[in-house]
Amino acid sequence: MAQRAGGRAGRHGYRRRPDDREPTGGPRGDEQALRQELRAMHGASYGRYKSLRGQWRFAGFTLQVQRVQPDPFAPASRCEVRVTDEVAAFPEQLWRSPVRARALAGYLVRAAHRHLGDSRLRVDAGGQQVLDRSACQVDGGEVVLRLGIDLPGRGRTIDGRQAERALCDELPEVVETALRWATAEQARVREFVASVEDTDALRRQLPGLGLIAFVADGAMLPRRSGVDERPLPGGVPFSSPESMRVSVELPNRGRVSGMGVPEGITLIVGGGFHGKSTLLRALEFGVYDHVPGDGRELVVCRADTVKIRAEDGRRVHRVDVSPFVSHLPTGADTADFSTDNASGSTSQAAAIVEAVEAGAKVLLVDEDTAATNLMIRDARMQALVAKTAEPLTPFVDLIRPLRAAHEVSTVLVMGGSGDYMDVADQVVMLEDYHAHDVTARARQLAAQPTGRRSEADTFPPVRHRVVDPRSIPTDRPKVRARGVDALTLGESTVELRGVEQLVDPAQVTGIGLALVSCARRGVLDDSRTVAEVLEAFAADVAERGIAAVDDRHVGDFAVPRPLDLAAALNRLRVLRISGFRS
Repeated sequence: MAQRAGGRAGRHGYRRRPDDREPTGGPRGDEQALRQELRAMHGASYGRYKSLRGQWRFAGFTLQVQRVQPDPFAPASRCEVRVTDEVAAFPEQLWRSPVRARALAGYLVRAAHRHLGDSRLRVDAGGQQVLDRSACQVDGGEVVLRLGIDLPGRGRTIDGRQAERALCDELPEVVETALRWATAEQARVREFVASVEDTDALRRQLPGLGLIAFVADGAMLPRRSGVDERPLPGGVPFSSPESMRVSVELPNRGRVSGMGVPEGITLIVGGGFHGKSTLLRALEFGVYDHVPGDGRELVVCRADTVKIRAEDGRRVHRVDVSPFVSHLPTGADTADFSTDNASGSTSQAAAIVEAVEAGAKVLLVDEDTAATNLMIRDARMQALVAKTAEPLTPFVDLIRPLRAAHEVSTVLVMGGSGDYMDVADQVVMLEDYHAHDVTARARQLAAQPTGRRSEADTFPPVRHRVVDPRSIPTDRPKVRARGVDALTLGESTVELRGVEQLVDPAQVTGIGLALVSCARRGVLDDSRTVAEVLEAFAADVAERGIAAVDDRHVGDFAVPRPLDLAAALNRLRVLRISGFRS
């Protein structure tokens, strides 16, 4: 399922209709009136800040105070800045397409973040990935910036002088230095927009080239640490094996070369600590565009790529895991399987089926986070434990039927089982972070019989589930991200640690808002399948941009991938499936 690549407001972005706004008060006055108001309330009770709600006119922009915190310890107040296209004056070529508008917004929000420094004002600038986020949107040349501010106080009284400094001095300075073409670092702006456009164009070319991924020559894959996503200084640049090198033409960079990962089954092998998981990790995040200088700007995967892993303890509700689990000692129906405490094998089986149901066409699997007993059953184990006594059918025997029946490609990191050579179309070996095509050697080894027998030759049609819309609370539920690991949705907590492609808490908030919005607006009803809900959501995002996620929320969020929306829905512990459709 394709993800919208744009980021404009209006048709392609976030523009609230007047009747959709949370009441914030009408026009209040100009900058001087705001200064006078703040000076007059200095030392007053903190609650008087509420009188600031409304629109204030500044030279070149408007400030809308949308929400005011009731006390100094409450969540930050929220405001919105709009800079007209005449004042911002960014050339039309920088925002005329949805992807360019999103890229320009991505640059501007980062520029604003840099200029704010240690100000009380703050914006959600994000990290290495360029997401479509509510914090900044570009609509027809108009720039919309949404900020939070901890309104200053001394105890429970107002510090009007500090508030005046933030709103009347620092904010206009940020608008002037970060949100106008005349004062922008124009070469950097053009570079940023061109880089994102190239990445998006490269990703769109993959299906036509018969590829599921591309890793550019010279890409820097290693990161500084597990908590620092910046490129590793002194790391080994990627170089494609000659046999896998392809060239592509991009709108701005022109012709570039790199490793093309073909459709089918690709095995990544090599010794420990030689770069296998680093390559797979780069592919996981290849569904996103990256900032210039990240090193992975031209490492891309198809948008319909999902990372699969085992998740002991997760809830599974009415999933057909029968391709992997023929029967259970309890007698439970594996074609309609539910549990509140899945094992590693059943959770991974469910994750694969759920991903295919949601429209994934590429699966990424790392043996380090997979369930061993679902991945392989070697010849000796087959000889010791008869198939009639083993309910599990290993992935090694289903990976090719999955490809044949559902056109799903798979990339696996494998260091412990040579049996996957029997089913691989391509084998890449990492040695000291250098990639080598060892497919021919792997096929020679696979030609030598091991005595292992395949235990499956088909992968049945996916049973499409229909979600009971009452699973999602719609009466002003609490939506809160807990990093990228969990989502609070109403009274429920959705555990997302196993959804490894999430990179930003704003996405998690976006997932919660989108689920509520889909239920509230009838997109998620008692007739559409999960796949149809995702298709409807994607179409709405393509038409309305971030307003499709939520057109009233005044906090920070980013547009989630439909596949990540499905992953969260499947992990919702109050999820109810009302039926199936073929």
